[in-house]
Amino acid sequence: MRKIFLTFFYTGLSPKAPGTVGSFAALLLALVILNYFPIDTLFLLTILISVVAIKEINRYEKDTNTHDDKSIVIDEVVGQWLALCIASANPFQIILSFIYFRAFDIYKPSIIGRVDRDVKGGLGVVGDDLLAGMFAGICSAGSWKIYIEFIVPLII
Repeated sequence: MRKIFLTFFYTGLSPKAPGTVGSFAALLLALVILNYFPIDTLFLLTILISVVAIKEINRYEKDTNTHDDKSIVIDEVVGQWLALCIASANPFQIILSFIYFRAFDIYKPSIIGRVDRDVKGGLGVVGDDLLAGMFAGICSAGSWKIYIEFIVPLII
C-alpha cells in the first residue's frame, strides 16, 4: 500500500521522467477533484497528503536506507496541487502552473535547492516541492495578471 501511495499509483515507476509523469497524473486528478469540489478541498487534501507523505517517506527511507528515491512522486503531487490552489483554475493558469512547477522542481533555484540539499528525511523530500509549488502558483497568477493587464488591452 505504501508503494502505491509514494509512487502515486505507480506513476513514479515510469522509466523516463517519473517526476513529470507523476506531476501530470496529479494535474489530471486535481482537475477531476475540482470538477466536483471547491478549490478549498484540493488545498486541504494537499495539506493532509503532505503530512502523511512526510511520515511515510521517513519510514521508507529508514527501511531502505535511501534518500529521495526517484520513484517517490507523492511530493510532486502535493507541489503540483499547491501550485493549482494558488494559481486558480482557468486553462491558461493550469498549463502555466504545470510548466512553472516542473521548472522550479527540476532546476531548484534559491531556497528550493537549499531545502533539497540541507533538509533530511521526508520534510526535505516534500518541502522542496511545496516551495516549488508555492513559487509556481505565484508565478502563474502573476503571469495571468500581466496578461490581463497589459497584453489583452493591446489586442482589444
